[in-house]
Amino acid sequence: MADRYLAIFFVSLSCLYRSFDASAGDVDPLYRACISQCEKTGCVGETCFTHCEYSVDGSSSDNQKEPLYRQLTQRDCPNDCKYHCMLQREKERAALGFGPVKYHGKWPFKRVFGLQEPVSVAFSALNLAMHIQGWLSFFKLRSKTTNKRISYDYAGLWNIYALLSVNSWFWSVVSHSRDVELTEKLDYSSAVALLGFSLIISILRCFSIKDEATRVLMSAPLLAFTTTHILYLNNYQMDYGIIDAHSLWHATTVPLAYIWWSFIQDDAKYQTINPRMIREQFGAKRERFEAKTNKIGKGSSWAPQAVPGATCDAENSRLKNWGAMEGAWRRAGHR
Repeated sequence: MADRYLAIFFVSLSCLYRSFDASAGDVDPLYRACISQCEKTGCVGETCFTHCEYSVDGSSSDNQKEPLYRQLTQRDCPNDCKYHCMLQREKERAALGFGPVKYHGKWPFKRVFGLQEPVSVAFSALNLAMHIQGWLSFFKLRSKTTNKRISYDYAGLWNIYALLSVNSWFWSVVSHSRDVELTEKLDYSSAVALLGFSLIISILRCFSIKDEATRVLMSAPLLAFTTTHILYLNNYQMDYGIIDAHSLWHATTVPLAYIWWSFIQDDAKYQTINPRMIREQFGAKRERFEAKTNKIGKGSSWAPQAVPGATCDAENSRLKNWGAMEGAWRRAGHR
């Protein structure tokens, strides 16, 4: 009895897997018949493919070999047959009042200038441009810092974030231009890597974690989870269903990228210009200096005072710079 139940379970599981593995358009008999006919003749209706050569009896030419670029992009005869048969079946379904269905896990988009999903390509390219612009602005801001001795504790992490962002949106453009197995996996893997690192750096910044050992301990489990998920995606047949809402999601992230990089630049300015943050970085050194010079009394303000002596010229210059920055900060309305 137990063996019978076990057999029923595995049969049901295999049927369930097949139902998940196939899309409604794939199992359409007319769609399959169209592909079979196209593979024999090289034509779908009145549309024939010049890069497909067939003999009079319908058999493929022995000398026919797909160019390398068509093999890499999978724009060969079999795939062109699938694409045009899909378009033909959707026209027939629309004439009968039926809505679109998925084919091989994807919605039936029509190519524009050779691009498989032109709207998603456009918005992905805009996201890529926004991240490049934000990264360059951040780099210019850091290069113009008045006092090079004042460090921004998250500069290196934001540069890594920028690299992952540019990489992720680049592969998003490529994948939506031509969605094959390789570009799809690169798109997914890059997106997951960006999301995982975004979570890590958000936690580090929100809780102001600056100690390297603490950063490693916090990041290690998240990095392990992200890596495991990327490996899972690359060993699983994905079916995420590219719909119009997907391209609209790409559209919403364009202004968010601008806002996010604006925050990063403001955070860097606050950390490197605000006198309060400067005092945190150099407070201990200043206290030792003041104790030696005995120039600032117990109840005096933080305003810098000049220190006599040629040996203190460098320190006097730095204190004047601090005073100038604090004055500009206060005139701007900050406390």
